[in-house]
Amino acid sequence: MTHLDLGDLGRIGVTLDVRADGGHLDDAAMLESLGYSTIWIAGGQLATLDPLRDVIRATEKIPVGSAIIPAWGYTPEDVIALHRSLDAPGRLITGLGGAHGDRPLHTMNAYLDTLDAADPPVPPGARMLSALGPRMLELSRDRAAGAIPLLVTPEYTAQARQILGAEATLAVMEYVVLESDPQLARNTVREPIGFLTGVGGYPQNLRRMGFTDEDITGTSDRLLDSLVAWGDIDTIAARVTSHLDAGADQVVLVVRPTDPNTVPHTEWRALAEALIR
Repeated sequence: MTHLDLGDLGRIGVTLDVRADGGHLDDAAMLESLGYSTIWIAGGQLATLDPLRDVIRATEKIPVGSAIIPAWGYTPEDVIALHRSLDAPGRLITGLGGAHGDRPLHTMNAYLDTLDAADPPVPPGARMLSALGPRMLELSRDRAAGAIPLLVTPEYTAQARQILGAEATLAVMEYVVLESDPQLARNTVREPIGFLTGVGGYPQNLRRMGFTDEDITGTSDRLLDSLVAWGDIDTIAARVTSHLDAGADQVVLVVRPTDPNTVPHTEWRALAEALIR
């Protein structure tokens, strides 16, 4: 499948939280000016798909990705309508996932069939899948531009690259806490990661990576230390490099400030200065 051309844009993406006051649109413009290569918007925040269009309009050239549009929350027709409403459809990376239930592969294949049949279609080269297991990674390779896994280790990244092959795009999402105090750093992400470890295919994939049920249900320090880049800039840079060396095309920074009531402007600037060249 078509490889998304991320190489010319840089290898560091970043997630953006949607804010009720609309401040995320100014944040998007700032992230573009800092040199991040892609802005990704988390699907859990998407009460509608409008923020994807709004962020594209608030920026100039930067690609904007959905991470992810959940199949259980939005129909293929919703995604088709979004693409038709865009002034610059080529800037949207349609990240899809959330095909839960007994037959997730069947569900996602049917979803992609509808996108293919649209007029105009939502092209495979403009969509990525939130794949974790081997078969969903194969589907990402065969029917999309690649995969956007979350809660994974660099060792997983290397295995995913083997399955995807050289042509598919692999954008690894990485939680980041710019904090060297171990307990403060861990506690900053314990709640959101604890929630995710009970959703969809995450528990099974964590077991495949060697974590115990106790690690998963208790959101153990071992689990957090393996899945989260926390510490000083050099420590985080080393973690990002390990994913890139393992085969990631892009590392997407999911930056979490230690104060949940703040927007991580300071962290975004510091990380951009250290990681973007």
